[in-house]
Amino acid sequence: MSQVLDNFLKYISFDTQSKEDMEAVPSTEKQRVLARELAAQLQAMKAEHVMVDEHSYVYATIPATMEKPVPVLGFIAHMDTAPAYSGTGVKPQIVKNYDGSDILMNKETGLIMKASDFPDLLKYKGQDIITTDGTTLLGADDKAGVAEIMAMAEYLLSHPEIPHGTIRIGFTPDEEVGRGADFFDVKGFGADVAYTVDGGGLGELEYENFNAASAKVRVHGSSIHPGSSKGRMRNALLMAMEFHNMLPAAENPMYTEGYEGFFHLDSMSGTVEEARMDYIIRDHNKERFEEKKVFMERVAEYLNSRYYAGTVELTLKDSYYNMKEKIRPHMYLIDIAKTSMEEIGIEPLVTPIRGGTDGARLSYEGLPCPNLCTGGYNYHGKFEFIPVQSMEKVVELLLKIVEKFAER
Repeated sequence: MSQVLDNFLKYISFDTQSKEDMEAVPSTEKQRVLARELAAQLQAMKAEHVMVDEHSYVYATIPATMEKPVPVLGFIAHMDTAPAYSGTGVKPQIVKNYDGSDILMNKETGLIMKASDFPDLLKYKGQDIITTDGTTLLGADDKAGVAEIMAMAEYLLSHPEIPHGTIRIGFTPDEEVGRGADFFDVKGFGADVAYTVDGGGLGELEYENFNAASAKVRVHGSSIHPGSSKGRMRNALLMAMEFHNMLPAAENPMYTEGYEGFFHLDSMSGTVEEARMDYIIRDHNKERFEEKKVFMERVAEYLNSRYYAGTVELTLKDSYYNMKEKIRPHMYLIDIAKTSMEEIGIEPLVTPIRGGTDGARLSYEGLPCPNLCTGGYNYHGKFEFIPVQSMEKVVELLLKIVEKFAER
């Protein structure tokens, strides 16, 4: 087995699921366990300046092997997995020499990954596909990125004859809950530019992402026995439904693609007395993004005027912004990545991210940081998979990018 595969199988054995609505970073103590493991592994490789800070950010340096000054280059990935699906007790299975047929993931439950439902599988006929048994996610988002960066680091540290500048490595907690950059030490990291390794299928290269915000809606009603409630009951659940039904029906993630934004109802709960709805708002266009927030405010204002003041409480909070405007002055980062891909036989696919990465926020904090592929698919669910050969190719890509920077 390749080093990157060994790394990946090891890292996914750690449950590092992050948790929403926690003030602490990391949001779960179990993320600290993987952070310590990565630091120990980096120290064993003889990386320099290895540290784990109080929030479980992991930093390390691969020292320069050449005197020629070149930009300090960073590579960043996140350690946590999504709250959307369990990451406890991951049971990976490797489908050797995949033949293009449906994949039986779990004999006991009869769970099948159908090639007709997931046609990306067919791109990898003849390769080795890693899936789960369907009871958990796999964790390639973003432990594949972590494994690929670690394999690159080990290769460079064991081959000091390869000329390169200083390389900085960073692993973050809590990216999946939007807090991966909260305590990232950009100044201490000391990189001039960086790449996050947190994308999808082989060849993806991204420097545009959503502008993002969260919206918390709290609807206050009045519960009275339904037998004597005429003219007095105010059903918070029904008013919450009314709020939702006033949002544009077509601006729903199940109907959007490409650069199209959306309102996404992520969770809801409640009683007649009080209802809660949590949304995420996304749009690549900053003007339309702002319009979406204003639209929600107007809906809340309307319902408060229709019923009574304070019926609907709306809390909006921006999460991150489109990194495009911060990458534009540094488009050589995209050119280097594209050229590197082409030279090692990867077809570059420059696409907008329908989501975000740590790199979006870091770009706004002065560290230009586009996003590279990891090779994985179907993140955050039981049908997640990644080809072994794609991970190996991404390691090759990282090494090629290092080489291109040394030539600058």
